[in-house]
Amino acid sequence: MSITLKDQAAIVGIGATDFSKNSGRSDLQLACEAVRAAIADAGLKPSQIDGMTTFTMDLTDDIEVARSVGIGGLTFQSQIPHGGGAALGVLMQAAMAVATGAAKYVVCYRDLNGRSGQRYSSGVSGNLITSDAIHWSWYIPSGLMTPTSWVAMVTRRYMHETGTTSRDLGHVAVSTRRHAVVNPDAIFYQRPLTIEEHQASRMIVDPLRLYDCCLETDGACACIVTTPERARDLAKPAALIRAVAQGAGPDQESMTSFYRPDITELPELGIVARQLYEVSGLRPDDVDAAILYDAFTSIVLFQLEAYGFCKRGEAKDFVQNGNIEVGGRLPVNTHGGQLSEAYIHGMNGVNEGVRLIRGTSRNQPAKSDHVLVTAGVGVPSSAMILGKLD
Repeated sequence: MSITLKDQAAIVGIGATDFSKNSGRSDLQLACEAVRAAIADAGLKPSQIDGMTTFTMDLTDDIEVARSVGIGGLTFQSQIPHGGGAALGVLMQAAMAVATGAAKYVVCYRDLNGRSGQRYSSGVSGNLITSDAIHWSWYIPSGLMTPTSWVAMVTRRYMHETGTTSRDLGHVAVSTRRHAVVNPDAIFYQRPLTIEEHQASRMIVDPLRLYDCCLETDGACACIVTTPERARDLAKPAALIRAVAQGAGPDQESMTSFYRPDITELPELGIVARQLYEVSGLRPDDVDAAILYDAFTSIVLFQLEAYGFCKRGEAKDFVQNGNIEVGGRLPVNTHGGQLSEAYIHGMNGVNEGVRLIRGTSRNQPAKSDHVLVTAGVGVPSSAMILGKLD
């Protein structure tokens, strides 16, 4: 029997903690708060959950979360590696579990004290948290010790090849901030940003300025996945997973595939995009809104091109004139993204994708029948297309 993941699973509950710079709680407590909120949002009981997926980088064991929130026996457990690239990988694992009958209701979660605890911006200069330290040793002598430095190198080359400027990157930051300003959950709520402020902000690693970089955040997010049949009987409108995919490109390393012939080519994104469109039967023109992983402004441009919304080198033009804001061709990161809402390794973007399908986003577009949600860029990546459940 052949099983594709087209329309085989749906997201039926979402939950999150508050987002802050100092949560004052343990990672475990954050995870439990988000998981309990997602279960309640779906109208389920903790005892009905029988599957759990999370990130290999998560510091909280799934069985500790299960015990703490009252989840009963588990029939499915999994973890996905590569940091932000796991954000939709955990959804793919959950979708496979419910589609094959390995579990009935799977919770996907991510928790981190990403500011008051392990600061991800510290990279190699902080406590090592992954085996990627082996290949990082090649970059340390050149001063490439943080995610910002790794992405800056790719960004500078991309700018050279396409004519993209720092001001073009600023359009992404400003557009995303406009969405956060009206989102009470966002760290930058009621704190607008102008292009002039972006251009005057301090350089972190040339060409990336302060507002080109995502937030460091304490918080957690979770969602519940089940079959479309079960979803129809639950409390809230479900977001149907039209397609979900993962991909790693040739000569892939985590964030630093600098020995590729062209460091601005990110073939893993193409692998994921092709799967999404082939499985779903949809095309870029069918996508009404997008939640694009935005650890840095430049990677939003990379994804607009890789997922077919514009051609190579044209993203700098696409992001101008309100095209990525509500009312534009493709509203992007309507929650404020990781640049302006919170950095929860992309899982807050999953929740916003569900809100867009439900029609409950604080920046709801007039049309949101299909929503693209993506995961980390520069790492083995993943993405999904959400749609409405009839």
